[in-house]
Formats: sequence, structure tokens, C-alpha cells
Amino acid sequence: MSRTFAGSRVRSRLAITSALSACESADFLYLQRVTGLSKGNLSSHLAKLEKGGIVKIDKTTGRRPRTVVSLTEPGRTTVAEHWDQLIRLHEAARTWVPSET
Repeated sequence: MSRTFAGSRVRSRLAITSALSACESADFLYLQRVTGLSKGNLSSHLAKLEKGGIVKIDKTTGRRPRTVVSLTEPGRTTVAEHWDQLIRLHEAARTWVPSET
């Protein structure tokens, strides 16, 4: 991801929530691979998103511990609304014509 357009925090959380919006749930390793974040960074962002009520984190223990993350219903709504706003902004900018003064 390019650092040109937004802060790393915004980019990282957008990447996480976008990946999760495309599926019902995802495990930690998948999210790490798709976002390119380190284990520590991903853990930190997920903790903040969980605290904000955007994601739910389920951890299993046993022979092979596994962390599965999903968007909460409010989180899924928030992500969809955010993408709708971005799409509308993109369309408005694409079709904008300057007024003659």
C-alpha cells in the first residue's frame, strides 16, 4: 500500500475491515497475509477495532490455537456506509465540472 494517500493507521484499518467485509470471518493468518501487517501491528489494530465495537475476536485453544475475526453487525454497517461515501465522493470528483466565473 502506498503511504501517499493516508496515514498508516487509517490504511491498515481500512484494509482489515475491507477484507472482513468480503467474507463472514477470517483467521488471523489470512488477515496478516492480505494486509501485509506484522503480527504485532495486526494485533494492535484488531484490539482497537474490537474496543470500538467494529470487530469480534474469537480465540480457540488446544493443539492448534486459532484466532478468528469477524465484523460485528454495527461494524459491517459502518464499513458499508464508509465505502458508499468513498464511492459517492469518487463519482462526484470524476464528474465534476468547474463553474465558469
